[in-house]
Amino acid sequence: MHGILIIAPNWIGDAVMTQPLLATLKEQYPEANIDVLASTWVAPIYRACSEVHEVIEAKFEHKQLQWGLRKQLAKKLATKKYQACFVLPNSLKSALIPWLANIPFRVGYRGELRFGLINLALDNPSKVNRPPMVEHYLALSQLLNEELFASTASNLVPKLNVSIAAHQSVQAKLLSANIDAANIYVMCPGAEYGRTKRWPTRHFAQLAQKLIASNPNNQIILLGGKGDHALAQEIQSQSKQNGHIHNWCGDTSLDEAIALIGMSKAVISNDSGLMHIAAALKTPQVAIFGSSDPAHTPPLSDKAKVIWLNLPCSPCHKRECPLGHLKCLNDILPEQVFATLNTLQP
Repeated sequence: MHGILIIAPNWIGDAVMTQPLLATLKEQYPEANIDVLASTWVAPIYRACSEVHEVIEAKFEHKQLQWGLRKQLAKKLATKKYQACFVLPNSLKSALIPWLANIPFRVGYRGELRFGLINLALDNPSKVNRPPMVEHYLALSQLLNEELFASTASNLVPKLNVSIAAHQSVQAKLLSANIDAANIYVMCPGAEYGRTKRWPTRHFAQLAQKLIASNPNNQIILLGGKGDHALAQEIQSQSKQNGHIHNWCGDTSLDEAIALIGMSKAVISNDSGLMHIAAALKTPQVAIFGSSDPAHTPPLSDKAKVIWLNLPCSPCHKRECPLGHLKCLNDILPEQVFATLNTLQP
C-alpha cells in the first residue's frame, strides 16, 4: 500500500474518534503514508496524530458544494497516486474528491446517493442501534483487509499529541495574564449541537466559586470558540470570583486549546469536541451529558468521569427540550460535579 488518504469528518469530536482507525491502518500498512484532507476547523486534530504524514487543509463550508474547489483539490491529489481513500463523512459531496482523483479503493458507509463514488462500502447502522463512534469508524478498516478484522483494546482509545509550538504559545499567554500554570482548571461551557448539550452557565459559575474557595491559587480558564464567548461572559458575571476566571473563548487556536487542556489539572465540559480532546490527552475530566447518549460518544479515558442522570426522557437527541424543562442538565448540581472532581486521579 503506497498511500492512504482520509477525508476527515467535519466535527472536532468526530475527528478525535477517528484516531484509532488511523492507528489500525498504520499497523496494517506500516509502509504507507497516511494523509488527511480536512477542513481548517478540524485540521489541528490531525496535526496532533502521530500516524499522519501530511494534513491537507481545505476551506470547506457547511452545506456548500464548492464544486470548483473540489475539482481543484482532486487534481492536486491525483498526482499523489493514493491507492485507497477512507471517506468518513456520509455526504455525497465528500465522496466526490477521491472519485475525481481516480483513487482505486474508495471506502466508506453507504449513504446519500453515493453508489459508485464509494466502491467498498458498509451499511450505515440505524440510529436506534448505533455503535460507539470509535467502533463505527474502525469497522471500515476491515474492508481493505482480507483477513478477519481484529482490534485490540488499545486501538479503541484515541491518543493525541501536543505540539511544542502550541505549548510554548500557551505558556507565553499564561505568563502575560499572570496565571499560574500549575493550578489551571479548564471549563468548556459550549456545545455546537445546541442548548440541550449545555450545562447551565449558573452551574458553571457556582462550580468555579467552589473550586476557588477550595484553593485560592486555582485559576479557571473558560475555553471554546467565538460562539461560546457570550456563555463565558455569563459565567464570569454570575461568579463572585471574577479575578480567578478567565474568558479565553475565541482567543485560542485549536492547537493552543489542545496544549492548554493537556497542561490543566482537570477539564469540566459538556459532550463536545473539547471533551474528546481531553480524553485523548488523558487529562482528568468530568463530562456532563444531557440529551445525548454517553454509550455512543463517551470520553474514552480512564481519567474521565461521566455524569448523566439517565432520565426516562433521555437520550432524546433533540436540539431543544421537547418537554420544556431541560431537567437532564438543570438537575445536575454543581455540588455533584465538585464532588466528582475530587475523586479524579491526577
